[in-house]
Amino acid sequence: MGRILLIDDDRAFTDFLAGYIRDTYPLLQVDICNNPIIALQNIKTGTYDLMLIDLEMPTMDGLKLLDFAIQTGINKNRIVILSGREADFLHKLCPMGTCLAVLNKFEARQKAVLDMIFSSLQKKASGA
Repeated sequence: MGRILLIDDDRAFTDFLAGYIRDTYPLLQVDICNNPIIALQNIKTGTYDLMLIDLEMPTMDGLKLLDFAIQTGINKNRIVILSGREADFLHKLCPMGTCLAVLNKFEARQKAVLDMIFSSLQKKASGA
């Protein structure tokens, strides 16, 4: 089973996205963390195939979590930064190579990119 850690302080968004993943990609397991400080422990102790991190959260922003995850040994190509900001702003903030992707979580075109990532992870989890 492919494991995803979803870190975002917006409970409505995490519930929606986790439900979508569970319904559409049944081989993927989603762990939700709505508190970025608690997420630090999940990052240290969990084994995840993908991390989805919100950019802007109280107490700790997504870039600090990204740095922490990379320092703990998680491959940056397994991390996606999500935000409500415009794509151009996000790509300036996180240039190509910083992580797997930086996506606006409310744009339909960006959802297609997430679906490609989830589909690839599902295929890997199935052993295909």
